[in-house]
Amino acid sequence: MNTIIRSGLVLMCLTAGLSGCSSVKTAATTVGSSIERVAERIVHPFSPAPASTPPPAGLDDYKTQVAQHVVRHNPGHSYAGTLPPMLPAIVVLEITVDKNGQLTKVEVQRSRDPNASQVALAAVRRSTPLPRPQQLALATGKLTFSETFLFADRDRYQLRSLAGPQASE
Repeated sequence: MNTIIRSGLVLMCLTAGLSGCSSVKTAATTVGSSIERVAERIVHPFSPAPASTPPPAGLDDYKTQVAQHVVRHNPGHSYAGTLPPMLPAIVVLEITVDKNGQLTKVEVQRSRDPNASQVALAAVRRSTPLPRPQQLALATGKLTFSETFLFADRDRYQLRSLAGPQASE
């Protein structure tokens, strides 16, 4: 990361010097902080949701936030488009998170395909921590909910909380 920052600062200083810019320090600070933000995203591409994310209005809103989070963390497994009329697998997971969004339990609630179950479980585990449930976990410090994975093929799925209409035969 330091090499990226140094390279950016050197390039900026050369450009500023050649153009006769008198505010090299201000430009260097601006470019340096921009490069640091980009480098941080490269090093930590999946940081938790920013604190500015509004608290969920209810369980459906929270499930939508979680589904979007899982999709961002599993781009190779997400299926875009209309789901086929006959789905090869449907997996329902029961997910429990603590007040900080840490996964405390995830298990298959319903499935007929062990391979699809493993893909769904791995997707949720790769996505931790999940968004904080905020007020939804006030009473017990935990929140348990279900999410359905609708498989379009062996490895790609849509989450029920985000899925559009399914194709008809």
